[in-house]
Amino acid sequence: MQSIGFLYPGYSAEDDYPTAQRLLGDSPRLRLVHTEMREDAHRVDALLDIGSDDVLAAGVRDLADSAGPAEEPACDAVIWACTSGSFVFGWDGASEQVAALQEVAGAPASSTSFAFTDACGRLGVSRVAVAATYPADVAERFVTFLATAGISVVQLSTLGIVTAAEVGTLGRDRVLEVAAAGDHPDAEAVLLPDTALHTMAWLDELEQRLGKPVLTANQVSIWQGLRLAGDRTARTGLGRLFTEPPAELPPADSSPGNPA
Repeated sequence: MQSIGFLYPGYSAEDDYPTAQRLLGDSPRLRLVHTEMREDAHRVDALLDIGSDDVLAAGVRDLADSAGPAEEPACDAVIWACTSGSFVFGWDGASEQVAALQEVAGAPASSTSFAFTDACGRLGVSRVAVAATYPADVAERFVTFLATAGISVVQLSTLGIVTAAEVGTLGRDRVLEVAAAGDHPDAEAVLLPDTALHTMAWLDELEQRLGKPVLTANQVSIWQGLRLAGDRTARTGLGRLFTEPPAELPPADSSPGNPA
């Protein structure tokens, strides 16, 4: 059975992963470990610490420790399931972060930030609206990250929430409201970029309300993990991104954010 590991910072919307597991069925297995969050803050210095190599390496060790006796390697793919803790490093820094993660994990690796750019590439999307939970200065860094991949943000809205814990308290009605308010007529898709935000139970409802693809952080993280593990299964109930099998991976020498 395929196994995909997710390194998830702190505690906020980690129950999105059991929700996704129920939608996926028994296979592949989604395995999540919590990485250290010395300070829960959507602030640049705190986010750089959350995504540091030593924190992610410790998370990989926890994944290995939690593996069953027959699982070798521990995971078929590993995802750093934190958007702000990856794009805050910039494109080059986030690429180095993924390379270090892949080396220590001994398996294909990526992060939520690259999952967003790859998902946009898969859907053929180049103009998006971003409905961010972060403070404006952090959200602007995501805009810059997307621009490096050729994705333009036609509208950016921010909630200015400082902690992941608070983001995790937002319920269905508020999430639908945030997505709708963040949309723009020129946007081909709406992005909700925080893995602390619950969305997995409402993906189809979000898209029905907006009439266009909605990409959310935990959704694209799981899609990227399936893709890296070689899963090519079309699925329903997980938004438009999952309705067609993921494309084949780019060549091994491509950058971690090449759309596919």
